[in-house]
Amino acid sequence: MASQKFAVTPGFEVGGTLFRPQQLAVLGSIVGEDARIEMTTFKQLYVEMDEERAEEAKAKLVAAGLQVHPAGFVSKSLITCNFCRGAEDSGLDVAAMLDEVISDHPVPNPLKIGYAGCALGTSEPLLKDIAVIKMRDAFDLYVGGEPRGLKAALAKPLHTDLKAEQLAPIILKLITIYQENGKKKEKFSRFVDRMTLDYLQEATLHERMDTAAG
Repeated sequence: MASQKFAVTPGFEVGGTLFRPQQLAVLGSIVGEDARIEMTTFKQLYVEMDEERAEEAKAKLVAAGLQVHPAGFVSKSLITCNFCRGAEDSGLDVAAMLDEVISDHPVPNPLKIGYAGCALGTSEPLLKDIAVIKMRDAFDLYVGGEPRGLKAALAKPLHTDLKAEQLAPIILKLITIYQENGKKKEKFSRFVDRMTLDYLQEATLHERMDTAAG
């Protein structure tokens, strides 16, 4: 029997990525007892189930208030902090905007994008491929974090003191550069090292200046 794998998440809110008991109950009842559900490191559940029933199940999950995303080599939904300073101070609206535009783009290797609403960085953003950190009324953008292996490394600053409206164009440009120049299965951290930080800064300068001027 052919199977299909897809990702499910409740999104995020003040408090973090929270599944409600009724959502988990609905998830289990919709996908069925033969499905396999895996917890991932990027705050999504991977569901593997009968391919013939998958599309119907995904539609029912969306109707139940859950988000459904493709699995595999795509940019993942935004990995956020718990917004412990509250929705406004932590920039929940900015995170929601980013999540909507940066998720589900095909890429050479799964791409994890993190968001932290303050410098405490409780969501460990500097271990993500791309990271956004809110610094009072501005945002800093980092690239190239690597959490695994003997060559684990923190992400490096790409742009600082950004406005909220500058974030999405710059991140989308980075995704496009990765799509066009990344090698198959090349980790984003290795891609950053190969392309160089200077090149990526220059390649995204237009997006920074264009939105700043607007």
